[in-house]
Amino acid sequence: MRASERNNVIVTGREDGTPVMLAHGFGCDQNLWRLVVPALAERFRVVLFDHVGAGRSDMSAWHPERYSTLDGYADDVLEICRELDLDRPVFVGHSVSSMIGVLAAIQEPDRFGKLVLLTPSPCYIDDEDGYRGGFSAADIEELLESLDSNYLGWSAAMAPVIMGNPDRPELGEELTNSFCRTDPQIARVFARTTFLSDNRTDLAKVTVPTLVVDCAVDAIAPPEVGAFVNAQIPGSRLVTLDAVGHCPQLSAPQITAEAITSFVAGPG
Repeated sequence: MRASERNNVIVTGREDGTPVMLAHGFGCDQNLWRLVVPALAERFRVVLFDHVGAGRSDMSAWHPERYSTLDGYADDVLEICRELDLDRPVFVGHSVSSMIGVLAAIQEPDRFGKLVLLTPSPCYIDDEDGYRGGFSAADIEELLESLDSNYLGWSAAMAPVIMGNPDRPELGEELTNSFCRTDPQIARVFARTTFLSDNRTDLAKVTVPTLVVDCAVDAIAPPEVGAFVNAQIPGSRLVTLDAVGHCPQLSAPQITAEAITSFVAGPG
């Protein structure tokens, strides 16, 4: 199966522009990028895709063995790059896809021009060494147990927390609906892969120019996490958006697009 079919790849924007791959996070699909795509497409060749198990990807390609680690998703990204013959694309990963991009760039560092890590978290669980991921181990276990027992209820409760912006309930409703469109079996596996992964030691292996973008207020990846990622990736830059929530491409699309554009168009 061609990667472009498997992952529902859609290419838009300028044919001669720098390729910019947009990778969505847990429980979402490429539609979550729709508000930033027009601005990016004016200057760049924008590559959108759905992770296997999400959106309009080929569900028959999903296997729990392959997608129980982030490496399976990273392999998919590299296969898309090879099939489209992308020339040093900029990989923009939201949330868990930030670490998928990190793994892909470690595996084939010459493949990518730059990385943009949007609200990244290499590890969601606090540890005794002082690292703050935002959750205790008990918090994550409770979260996963709730997801296992009542996925739709979990979606309705968690989506507004992830989105933030309680004064804009339509944002939380959109994320809830996105979660609810995801097959519960696939969501359970991806949730464990997302929330139990620890990629902190991988960050120092990144050699690609990297921009870390976090939000001023984010219940899922607090500011300490963005600062940690920035400190661990050699030569990376950190931009904190004046935005609330874990999905600034929806809640603050203009400044999110501006941060991406400035980094993509700037010097390497």
